[in-house]
Amino acid sequence: MKPGLRKFALTAHITSSIGWLGAVIGFLVLVVAALIKEDAKTVHAAWIAMELIGWFAIVPLALISLLTGFVMSLGTKWGLVKHYWVLFKLLLTAIATTVLLLNMQTVSFLANVAKETGSADPSGLWGELFHAGVGLLVLLVIIILSVYKPRGTTPFGKRKQHS
Repeated sequence: MKPGLRKFALTAHITSSIGWLGAVIGFLVLVVAALIKEDAKTVHAAWIAMELIGWFAIVPLALISLLTGFVMSLGTKWGLVKHYWVLFKLLLTAIATTVLLLNMQTVSFLANVAKETGSADPSGLWGELFHAGVGLLVLLVIIILSVYKPRGTTPFGKRKQHS
C-alpha cells in the first residue's frame, strides 16, 4: 500500500474506532440516566435516542472500523494472519459488530413500542447496560492490543519470516 493511501486508511480506521468508542459511551450515558431517573418520560426518550445513536452512529462506525481494519491488515507489514494480535483484533471487532447488529433489533423494537404507546419498558434497560458495558470493555481490549501489539506470530507468520 502506498504511503498516502496507508495514512488515509489509518486515519479512517482510527477515526471510526474512536467514534465507535465515543458513541458507545453516549449510549451508556442514556441507559444510566434512564435507570437512575426511573421517570417514564426519561425512559421513553432514552429508548428513542438509543435507537438513533445505535443506527446512525454506532453501527456505521463499527462497520467502517471493521472494513478499514481489514484493509489495514492486508495493506501493511502486520498482515492479516501473521500476528495473533491482529487476528484477535479482527475477531473481536467482527464479534462485537455482529452482537451489535443483533442487539439493535431489540433496541429498535423497544424504541418503536415507546413511540407507538407513548410509554416505555424500563426493564430492558438492564440488558442494554450489560450489552453496552461489555461492548465498551471489548473496544478497550481492542485498543490495548493496538497499542501494545503483543508478541506472537502465527505459524503462517513464522513461515513468512523464514522464507
